[in-house]
Amino acid sequence: MSGTATRLPFRFDRVFRPALAVLGVRPATAWVEVTGRELLIRYGPWRLRTGRENVTGVEVSGPYRWWRAIGPHVSLADRGVTFGSSTAGGACVRFGVPVPALALAGWLRHPAATVTVADPPALARLFADPDLP
Repeated sequence: MSGTATRLPFRFDRVFRPALAVLGVRPATAWVEVTGRELLIRYGPWRLRTGRENVTGVEVSGPYRWWRAIGPHVSLADRGVTFGSSTAGGACVRFGVPVPALALAGWLRHPAATVTVADPPALARLFADPDLP
């Protein structure tokens, strides 16, 4: 990563913590980091990395139904990836060029990523203001 980084932790609903921990997803291994050049999402063993210029928008959304939001999964509707640890809400990050995240060797690319960070509006603000890292 380059430049000053802003790291946003994921919000974890207590009821889902044990199941997510089995997957390697814990507060210490789940965060979103934004710099002047890059976006990096870490969700346990999964990573998504792209240039900041590839982010075309961020929308705050939720609350969610647990079966659509918890864990790593792909939307059958649009191939978007979800990294979820809470039903309270999150942010959908849209990309100009789809990016790899879940599948090995990057064969599946995602046009968007939904993340259940603790402060979704803060993530949206990072991309609304080009001067923020």
